[in-house]
Amino acid sequence: MDLGLRGKVAMVAASSKGLGYGIARELAREGALVSIGSRTESEIHDAAEVLTNETGGDVLANVLDASDPKSIQAWTDATADAFGGVDLLVVNAGGPPAGRFDDFEDADWQAAFELTLMSSVRMVRSVLPFMREASGGSILTITSVSVKEPIDFLLLSNVFRSGVTSLAKSLSQQLAPESIRVNNLMPGRIDTDRVRSLDTMNADAKDVLAEEVKAANELGIPLGRYGTIEEFGKLGAFLLSDAASYITGQTIAV
Repeated sequence: MDLGLRGKVAMVAASSKGLGYGIARELAREGALVSIGSRTESEIHDAAEVLTNETGGDVLANVLDASDPKSIQAWTDATADAFGGVDLLVVNAGGPPAGRFDDFEDADWQAAFELTLMSSVRMVRSVLPFMREASGGSILTITSVSVKEPIDFLLLSNVFRSGVTSLAKSLSQQLAPESIRVNNLMPGRIDTDRVRSLDTMNADAKDVLAEEVKAANELGIPLGRYGTIEEFGKLGAFLLSDAASYITGQTIAV
């Protein structure tokens, strides 16, 4: 299937590794011009080099602090300057700290609000002028299966990723007349550094090995294993592409 991504300009946030990296790789493989962003300069430049070597694609590295509005706008401007516009956006950010209600003060809630919810608002706001100029575009947000069933020790993520899901649904309705599609992906147990870290935290709390926690989680997964970033990335690339031109406002679990 030709996804129609060749020559499209894609911005993928939090993409030096993990879920964002998986989508960026598939987009580059399909011929998109990919602008990746992440907080650590060395990691994002290394990721761009690997992606270029793996895919032969055109990949631009940018330092991005998702909680900083100026950083988001600078990333968008650099992408448009380099590639001539923006057609596709992947809204993504590292998860806020794990913990339960009594673990957090107001400053923790505010930081999670800026990192998870307001970063989504600002990323979308920054690309809309380019999508409107091009008379269309595609936006994909990444949240978590916790928006369907909250995960006990991920309170901050539960609350604000649910907000991102509502934002995506609302935007899908408001932007549809402008041919701008908005969808949301809910990753489940995908084998990323974040999930491994959470498994380790859960294991420490139970005084067991992380491998035991993973094995127990896999028992509850019909396919009997964690997913891969390649599997996640393929669906992300499809939803962003012209092949999914009649799909909008959907929240899909992976």
